[in-house]
Amino acid sequence: MFTVVIPARYASTRLPGKALIDLAGKPMVVRVAEQAARSGASRLVVATDDVRVADAVRPHGVDVVMTRADHATGTDRLAEVVSLLKLDDDEIIVNVQGDEPLINPDFIRAVAALLQSRSNAAIATACHRISDSDEVFSPNVVKVALDQDNFALYFSRAPIPFARDGFSDGKKIVPHDLPIFRHIGLYAYRAKFLKVFPKLAVPAMEKFEALEQLRALWHGYKIAVLITEATPAP
Repeated sequence: MFTVVIPARYASTRLPGKALIDLAGKPMVVRVAEQAARSGASRLVVATDDVRVADAVRPHGVDVVMTRADHATGTDRLAEVVSLLKLDDDEIIVNVQGDEPLINPDFIRAVAALLQSRSNAAIATACHRISDSDEVFSPNVVKVALDQDNFALYFSRAPIPFARDGFSDGKKIVPHDLPIFRHIGLYAYRAKFLKVFPKLAVPAMEKFEALEQLRALWHGYKIAVLITEATPAP
């Protein structure tokens, strides 16, 4: 069993009110909630700091948790939700972004199941193999390197692992057998980890890469990674 939390801020940097964009008569965040509800989650809530979002989703029967507006990261907001809902340490929380109305419910369930099966992991997420050189070298595409048990070794905006020969002298030839994976930003967390996350020191590598999952790795927490065949629908 797991809880789905959908963070939905109104004050989006690029598009304010994005979560409330009308999609066939319903706000986008409600469409996301409808998809996520099909995942088999035992509980689903929208976490927001804006009454406009809360007022838009409640008429559709979606539970809302009001959070503070000063959180530095989305994970900090999840930590507050864990506290407000008084979740037990072993409970699993899946973070589904409020702008993914086509997210596959089976994908949500699979990431939650992975964390449930990996008792030594604090987090589970997903990735898929990439071969397009533009994606490999794009700083907007986050890559993840894995160990033999599919635990994350590192996340980066740089090409990892780096193909010394294929990428030498400015070349961008991606070897067919290069184990390079694009990270997919869906996360499942143990409540125990979320309770301590806000207290963890922010390492330099997180600041430079602008990837908060690196904080977990730096402090020794394991992240289990599901390898998918293709990019799930956003």
